[in-house]
Amino acid sequence: MSLSRRYFLLSSVAITTVAATQLGVSAQNTNKNRSNSQVNQKDRVFICNEDSNTISVINPFTNQVETTINLTSFDEDPRPPFRFVTGGMMPTHAAMIIKPLYHGAIHIHGAAPSPDSRLLAVTGRGTSNVYLIDVEKKRVLGTKPNPLHEQGTDVNPQWISSGILVGREPHEPTFTRNGKELWVALRGENRIAILDVQAALEALEKGITVGAVRQYINTLDGSAQVWFSRSGDTAFVISQKTPFVDVFDVNPDINGWSQPKLKTRLDIKAQDPFGFTPFQKTTPDGKEIWFSHKLADALSVRETSGSYRILDYILLGERARPNHIEFVENQKGKVVYATFARVDDGGPGGVPYSQVAIVDRETPAGKRRVVGTFFSHGREAHGLWTNPENTRLYIAHELDELPSTSNAGQTVCTVFDVSNPLEPVFITQIPLGDLQLPSGNLRNKKSINLVYVRLGVPSQTA
Repeated sequence: MSLSRRYFLLSSVAITTVAATQLGVSAQNTNKNRSNSQVNQKDRVFICNEDSNTISVINPFTNQVETTINLTSFDEDPRPPFRFVTGGMMPTHAAMIIKPLYHGAIHIHGAAPSPDSRLLAVTGRGTSNVYLIDVEKKRVLGTKPNPLHEQGTDVNPQWISSGILVGREPHEPTFTRNGKELWVALRGENRIAILDVQAALEALEKGITVGAVRQYINTLDGSAQVWFSRSGDTAFVISQKTPFVDVFDVNPDINGWSQPKLKTRLDIKAQDPFGFTPFQKTTPDGKEIWFSHKLADALSVRETSGSYRILDYILLGERARPNHIEFVENQKGKVVYATFARVDDGGPGGVPYSQVAIVDRETPAGKRRVVGTFFSHGREAHGLWTNPENTRLYIAHELDELPSTSNAGQTVCTVFDVSNPLEPVFITQIPLGDLQLPSGNLRNKKSINLVYVRLGVPSQTA
């Protein structure tokens, strides 16, 4: 075992969860032909690939990549400064995005669906902007036809949009419950950018990168994400620099435009002494909000009303490094899943994989703990999302697959049947493949956020 290659330090909590897994969680049984009865033809999974600046679109009915959305500006011009392949040589992606004439995305990271599931907002961390994507057409809004392509030159047929400029290091975007605004946490600042969605759509149509931000509100340094209460009246803001949570009254006016007022600042040093909380989400019933404390290797739970008192503090094991959380509720149970960035030995087939913690939410508040884990069938598990029926689970991974595995060298998305949430069953591993450019192929790489969308059906932000 090579500790330099991966972490394998487990606390007693983690050891207990592995034991629970072996007793009850049948996550290792590959069954690629499980029923598609809970999958709609309008369903799509969108995955942000941070290193390639692409978005993989998976059709859950076939569990294959349907298309790759291009957010790079490679190959928009046949001359060497613009070409992905220059002088017959395939450069590194990092070398291309620092070229002076590159205007495409850098570090595509955060993603969120609109309440009506017709728009997807994604952030470019390195380009300080937000892109809006038409879910049905799978098209970046504001992108224009490339006149060189129309003249017969072998270049990309479209000229990529520059998106909407919002501020330094935008991490996660979140739509308000009424869909009129998009709140973007600026991790490199101490502000939230609040966009008028309709104004943003009009600006993109005109090729304008500014003018859609209605206002900025001051908040925590390193603000990482906003999430709204079920009613939409309260906004929670977390940070990756300070151990606090800001709680805002959204205070919408008669037309639904927010007039935010800071209500309180919660001190979470006891739960997150490192001040590194990258992800949060409210439960489907809206009564609780769950936080992922990555460096503290823990989750915490608070009420979404009253004094926002803490309900649970759940340890995940040494260096678990939790990323995202997702709720699954159906006739067979109510659970929370938390993805681990840590990669552990002992995965299916002897391959090192990350794990996913299972917390039983039917246990009374104050007593909830990890009751099992299952291997994610990928390395450094990050975003995850369920279908509307809460029977399928999709997981994104940051690291490529190891040599001598079936999808060696590929970034993968994995799929689980969670009809019984306490016993997830592995379905398949989906290699994300390449973006095909006129001058060569760009491999989709380092998946971060993952969103499951059913066109026209209210999303989790509704």
